[in-house]
Amino acid sequence: MKSKLLFCLLITVLLITGSAQAQQPKKVSRIGYLATSDPSSDSTRAEAIRLGLRELGYVEGQNIGFEYRYAEGKLDRYPELAAGLVRLKVDIIVVAGGSAMIRAAKNATKTIPIVLAGVAIDPVEAGFVESLAHPGGNITGITHLNRELGGKRLELLKDAIPKLTRVGVLYTPATPGTVFDVREVLPASARALGLTIRAWEVRSTNDFESVFAAINRERPDGLYVPPGALMITNQKLTINFALESRLPSMYNNREAVNAGGLMYYGTDEANSYKRVVYFVDKILKGTNPADLPVEQPKKFEFVINLKTAKQIGITIPPNVLARADRVIR
Repeated sequence: MKSKLLFCLLITVLLITGSAQAQQPKKVSRIGYLATSDPSSDSTRAEAIRLGLRELGYVEGQNIGFEYRYAEGKLDRYPELAAGLVRLKVDIIVVAGGSAMIRAAKNATKTIPIVLAGVAIDPVEAGFVESLAHPGGNITGITHLNRELGGKRLELLKDAIPKLTRVGVLYTPATPGTVFDVREVLPASARALGLTIRAWEVRSTNDFESVFAAINRERPDGLYVPPGALMITNQKLTINFALESRLPSMYNNREAVNAGGLMYYGTDEANSYKRVVYFVDKILKGTNPADLPVEQPKKFEFVINLKTAKQIGITIPPNVLARADRVIR
């Protein structure tokens, strides 16, 4: 009789425990996403990261949630957006921006892991990590810094437009890496290629109209648009200007070429987004960001938009087309 009673009590306890465990909600990890641009300009990257996490079993609304914050090119908004994500106690902050945005996130938290989503800076030089191999703090991720990219882009632009001699460059002084490229990297590469560089500074959206007028007066043979939140946010403006002015253009991001720019050379962005997902997954599973080496790109791609070439009346040499990883027809 006692044995039966003990057995019944045991079953009851197991049922109650199982029921309680079943009723406990699963932990929903929250990812803060901090971008310098706007939702439209950044949609490809944000969506690729979201889908990549889904492939690993992270389903939005079930075990993961996203808090998106976009600065829309406004530098003064960075600190408040970063602080807002910290107040929400997100588990990770993914930063899709350059030095100023990373610094804002770093100043907002020393404990929440920060994952760099592919930035054209040297995080060691900028003081964000101790070294690429051993970050040492709460920041890790992807850096797209490669001092050779600027020269390679000019070389490809020259190969595609053999008569190219003068190149107009748009840049914003708020992006330190771009300023270095414009003042040091591009001039040296241009001299080696027999090109002349003329740089135009753009500090705000209101400057584009006057800068475009100045470029049209000088009539360069091509247009080079380097990285920067202001350039990405106003990408449509620069693309339309290049098309209307029939200027062959080289961009620093693939989306610009999809939208009508002539050429892109740089990191294989699809591969880069996968690596961002890798970092997020590792950290959510318990890896300390200090132990995850910062990665540099290993794959690059060259994209040409033949629709744009036809629209501005140029013919891309066959040997250059053969080198492209992707051609938009």
